[in-house]
Amino acid sequence: MLLILEQLVNGLQLGVMLFLMSAGLTLVFGIMQVINLAHGSFYMVGAYAAATVAQLTGSFLLGLLAALPAAAIVGMLVEAVVLRRLYDRDHLDQVLATFGLILFFNELTRMLWGRQPLFMDVPEWLSGTVEILPGAPYPSYRLAVIGVGILVAVFLYLLFTRTRLGMQIRAGASNREMVAALGVNIRFLYTLVFGLGAMLAGLAGVMAGPILAVEAGMGEEILILTFVVIVIGGVGSIRGALIAALLVGMVDTLGRVFLPGLFRLFLPMAEADGIGASLASMSVYILMAVILVWRPRGLFPEPA
Repeated sequence: MLLILEQLVNGLQLGVMLFLMSAGLTLVFGIMQVINLAHGSFYMVGAYAAATVAQLTGSFLLGLLAALPAAAIVGMLVEAVVLRRLYDRDHLDQVLATFGLILFFNELTRMLWGRQPLFMDVPEWLSGTVEILPGAPYPSYRLAVIGVGILVAVFLYLLFTRTRLGMQIRAGASNREMVAALGVNIRFLYTLVFGLGAMLAGLAGVMAGPILAVEAGMGEEILILTFVVIVIGGVGSIRGALIAALLVGMVDTLGRVFLPGLFRLFLPMAEADGIGASLASMSVYILMAVILVWRPRGLFPEPA
């Protein structure tokens, strides 16, 4: 029972990380209609900026405070220099251009930091454990990651439902020509949206830094799961991204932990582990296929 509880919390933590990534990406696509394969690069920028500053100062918080504007600024520069020229082009051009950005950022990272990964320490004040139930200790840092994700979800809800900027963003997603005709600087609005999406990806990179190695190309693996989340949740839907991220996090985590053991009940250990690991790797894609058969536009699609 305690193992199940621990893995449920692990799945929640992975889901929160995926939400931080997918919220920015689905926001950009829903409003700007741009497919940005380089979104994982902003995740990497945030992780590298935080790791570098944390190593120089010994402070995780200073690393976090440096990473967020770094990712946002890089994102806004990418939007202004590259993506602004792609708004009126088809999606294939956007895919090719942003794939080129992946290669550019990965090589630039190797030039600046080398090929050896960087490592971030868990901050001392989050290095302990918390008993989520008697006899079930859980790392404080991973609980903090979950807390950060909840705060971001609340922030995005308030931003889009309670502020003038959120109203303009939602209106721009529905009819950008009309919003521009009403005097809103749609180009500046797009830059802000892209910067916000990049900052959320950078925040995810900071949160992942003490858990994973910080290395060139680290954004590609999580980017694949991020696109799965967006497709399941519905393109352009923040609410869908949240629900889908938690669902994918749970399915991926529980599948990797429990499927091999399930197959050991009726298969030899070697075969069970092989089949279980393979199905666990496929589980989120099977989930996506099932949901798309049921709801072809995702769980919470934005109005067409």
